This record gives sequence, structure tokens and C-alpha cells, in this order.
Amino acid sequence: MKLRTAATAIAALALASPLSAQTQSPPQSPSDIQPGGDIPSKFHPVQVAPIPKGGDIPTTFSAPRTGYQYTRRTALVPMRDGARLYVVLIIPKGVRNAPIMLDRTPYSADKLTSRGAGGPQLDDILFPAYAELARAGYIIAAEDVRGKYKSEGDYVMNRPVRGALNSTAVDHSTDAYDTIDWLVKNVPESNGRVGTIGTSYDGFTTLMSLVGPHPALKAAVPINPMVDVWKGDDWFHNGAFRQEMISYIYSQTATKSSDESWFTNAYDDYTTYLRYGSAGAYGNAMGMQQLPFWNRLTQHPAYDGFWQGQAVDRILARAPLTVPTLFVDSEWDQEDIYGAPAAFAATKGSPNAHLVLGPWHHGEANSSASTLGPLDWGSDTGKWFRQTVMMPFLNQYLKDGPPADIARVTAFQAGTNQWQRLPDWPLACASGCTAPLTPLYLAPGRQLSVGAPAGSGFDSYVSDPARPVTYRARPNASPYSGGSTWRFWLEDDQRFAEARPDVLSYESEPLVQPLKLTGQPTVHLVASTSGTDGDWVVKLIDVYPDQYPQKPEMGGYELAIAMDVLRGRYRDDPANPTPVPANKPVTYQFALPSVDYVLQPGHRLMVQIQSSWFPLYDRNPQTYVPNIFFAKASDYRAATQKVFSGANGSWVGLPIVH
Repeated sequence: MKLRTAATAIAALALASPLSAQTQSPPQSPSDIQPGGDIPSKFHPVQVAPIPKGGDIPTTFSAPRTGYQYTRRTALVPMRDGARLYVVLIIPKGVRNAPIMLDRTPYSADKLTSRGAGGPQLDDILFPAYAELARAGYIIAAEDVRGKYKSEGDYVMNRPVRGALNSTAVDHSTDAYDTIDWLVKNVPESNGRVGTIGTSYDGFTTLMSLVGPHPALKAAVPINPMVDVWKGDDWFHNGAFRQEMISYIYSQTATKSSDESWFTNAYDDYTTYLRYGSAGAYGNAMGMQQLPFWNRLTQHPAYDGFWQGQAVDRILARAPLTVPTLFVDSEWDQEDIYGAPAAFAATKGSPNAHLVLGPWHHGEANSSASTLGPLDWGSDTGKWFRQTVMMPFLNQYLKDGPPADIARVTAFQAGTNQWQRLPDWPLACASGCTAPLTPLYLAPGRQLSVGAPAGSGFDSYVSDPARPVTYRARPNASPYSGGSTWRFWLEDDQRFAEARPDVLSYESEPLVQPLKLTGQPTVHLVASTSGTDGDWVVKLIDVYPDQYPQKPEMGGYELAIAMDVLRGRYRDDPANPTPVPANKPVTYQFALPSVDYVLQPGHRLMVQIQSSWFPLYDRNPQTYVPNIFFAKASDYRAATQKVFSGANGSWVGLPIVH
């Protein structure tokens, strides 16, 4: 009885439920019932087409493109040795007699021409700089370099020019030549003129197109190019290895399509690198001994013929620059800050060399650039450069446009936030410039003095490899990991370093008038170490006033203007390292990156000095070993560092221009 009553109640509840009311079929009327019920008297099978041979994907498919702003073509371009390189052409609809801009890339021509999900607009597939060129009537050609992605042949990282370091018949200059030759003969929409362009590695290939250039190459725009990877670009800075680039080397050379993902054991690279010890040990733990380029790099820690023979500024200096070239540098380039000014310096004997210095991080010239980290320029500096400098430059040489009104050097002066037209670069430097450097002395009491100070002395700290100074506040995320702010680390507030006992900070009085720096600062450091090797990091910093009403969160901000590192063993000869004499004052001299900057009244100058910059650079064991890549745990020892001040002590040469 109870079961029956419960079942009846549940049935009644279901009938009353709104959900049940929505899902029940309405009762059928007698007219809804077909004669014979629901079973047909005779069943007729449906006639369907057979499954086609090869399935439902056709061999070829021609998509409608009537609403598209461009036509996309691909080709395999033959090189002189028989290898074929994959090129993608983006041809604006309706163009005739158009110039071609060629970007030779190791990062996939398909990816370079398929930004986002794709679409009918040029902005759907190209980043801003290239979309603007295409809208202006330029054909965009993107090519996979030899051995990467869809191109044939063997990939060699920064393949050297033919000669002692490259016994083959091909290099990036010949591949550029052969590609340009094919383009002008096989793209009917072309006017027979080609420009080369690219950023970073693609900037390097742009420079290589200038070596024995094809007659149809009429202009080049290398942006943040890799030029000398030992002196100051990707792999080293003055001998200190940039170990945060290990992940790039790994992903770039492990597979042809760069699809082997780098992984770490911790979110904080500081933790990971410290755990493994030397950079070589970490590389081996990641299986990088299988990678030929990694092995070559670790076997050449000094600036020997291997690196000197690859330095592109040295290569370009061998012959006059015959192609009009716009070298583009970023003043806060976190990867290749050395390259463009060095290449300009090597070629400025030719009237074809022009230089642009913008207030950008690496590659920011290609997109919107109104801010940089905490800094606001008040306008889109990237767009201004492209419309006011780059486009007129290219139009003159590739389209028979009017002569471009472009200065020899176009530089953005941070502080006043104004573009300048300059006759040369740098205006002030250690030698060979129109203005000399002004020594800024380290003075007793952690002060800075423009004139030689009366007293002398030294300040000291203990540099312990077990607790290296970070290059930015922790955690230090891997540069190319998700959410990384790697591109902005040069703009980080340096107060995190000032707070450490193993960082020396020297500070000036507040400025009473603007201080204009236009050129290349240099370091003249007099220091000693209790070890037999050591690194020296020097930073030139703009210290904001404690109260900064324009932007209160910038009060007291310590903004690096220029900073770099020198590995002590290379102080006398980068190609032939020698131990540092223990406990004896030694003079270290090296240049800092170019600056075009105005410090405002009320701001202070600061100089910071430290002996590690980790994990951006590998740790110096502070005992002399043949190859730091493979230093043992027992080699890493704490050392007492002394920095000498006074008239015969340390100073930083300021490029002051009135």
C-alpha cells in the first residue's frame, strides 16, 4: 500500500512540474492518427550518393576572395645550390608596377603573413608596419630562411658569410640575391625594385642582403638587427653569457618548425638556474648537447675569430655601402641594443647610411608605441616614425617619390619627448665625436661629482655567487613564457637593487637645470677583487623626485638610462682572457648603450655598481677557470669587491651636449 501511494504521489508531482509540462507532447486528436498507425505498409530506402574516393576533402579548393584586399600566393624559390626556399606573397588588390618589400625570417613566413585568425583586411593578416606598407601599394614577400619551416636546405644559426667559417657556396647574402632575382622576374605586378626589411634575426638577414647586393635591391630597413652577438647583442655582453637566451636557442634549433617547447622546473628562473649551477650544466640537463649551435657557442666563450668573423658591422665595413639603408635602433631594446648603432658607425662613411633611435623596446617600432612601461611619450612614436621617416625613405628609392626630407640621424629625445634631426651619431663619445665626454666621478660618501673630488677612498661589498643580484625583482619569469613582461625589464624601477648590501649606489645632488645626454656613455671603473675573476655591472640611472605630482606612483622611481656588464677576464683583450690579479686595483673600461635623454630639474643622477646580474647573465665563479660554461660547484666562491673613488678613481663619462 505504501509503495503504491508513493508512486501515485510522484506521478502527480511530475504532472504538476513546470519542466514536465514543457517536455510532454500534447495529446493527439483523432485526426492526428494516420490510417494504419505508425508502421508504413511499404518501406522505401533513401537514395544517397556514394562516398567519394579520397573522402570529403577535395584535392584543391578555390575559396571566394572577391571581398579581400589582397591576393596571397606561395612559391618555392630555387637557390643557386638547388635548395628551394618557401616564400609567401601578399599582393594588394589591383596593384601594378609595385615595389616588393622582402622579409627573410626563421620564424615562419606563414605566421608572418597570417596574424590572428586571418581575414579579408590587410590588418587581419599583417602587423601594423607591414599592413601600412601594403595599403601604400607595396607587395609584401615573406620567406622562410634556409632549413626552417617550409624551406629546403640546412639551417645554421646566423649562418656566417662564405669563407673561413662557412665552406659552402651559399650564405644569407646569396640567398637574398637569388630570391630578389626570382621575385623581379616572376611577380608580374612588380616594378622591378625590391627593399629588404626585418626585425631582430630578420634585421640580421636584412643586413646580409647588403653584402654583394642584387642590382634590384634599392633600399633596406634593418630594425633592431643582431650584429655582434658577443659584444652586445643576443648571446653575450662583453663576455658575460646571456643565459636567459638558452630557451631561444633550444626552441630555434631543436626542430625545423620550432615546435619543441622549452620547459622549466620552476616559475622563477632565478630558482631554476641557481639549482643547476653553470649555464653549461643546465644546457646539458635539457639535452642541449644534441644541438650543434649550442656546442659551438659553449666552445667559444671568448671573442675569438669565430665571433669576430660573424660580426656584421665588421663585414659591412669591408666595402662601401651602396644601398640606401635606414638603421633602426630602440633605446630600451632588451635584446639587441648594440646592433643598429654599431652597423651605422661601420657604414656612415657612405651617404647611404641613416640612423633612427626611438624610445622603444625590441621591435616596438613596428606597432603602436605611445608608452613604454611606466613612461608616456604623449604620442604614437612608432606611427610617427613609419609615416614621417620610413615611408618617405622607401617611396623615394622604390617608387620614384620625391626626395625624402630625412636627417642623417633621427632621434627621439626622452625627457623633452621630441624628435630631433641630428647630423651624426653619437654627438658625444670617448673619441672621434664632435663633443668629448664629461667625467662624472664617484666621490667619498657615495656621492657623484662632475668635477674631480678632493678626497679619495673606496667602498666595498661581498659578492656571493650563492646569492647573486637579480636583474629584476623576483620572480624572474622565463622571457618567452606566458604572461612574461620580459620586453619591459630595462624600464624596471631599480630600487630593488639599491636595497641590497652587495650593490653600491652613488647619487648626485638634485639638478637645478636640465641635463642633456646625447651619445654614448663610457665606464672608467677602478676596482679590486679578492678573487681572480669577476663581473662588473654599471648602471646610469635617473632618480625621480620623491614627490612627483604629474604621476604620483613615479615618486622616487629609479629609471635606468643605460646599463651594461663587463666580464673581468676580458678587460685587456676580449680574445685572450687572463686572470684578474687578486686584491690589486685594476682599471676596467667599456661603453654603455647609446642614450638621448634629458634629466629634468629636481631629478638626481645615480650610478649603481654590482658584480652579478642573474639570471639574465650567468654567474662568474670569481675564480679563474678555463671555461665558465662548465665551472664546477667548488669553483664558485665569494669575493670582496672594492670600488675606488676620487680624482684617480672611478668615473662615468657623460655625453653632455649643450
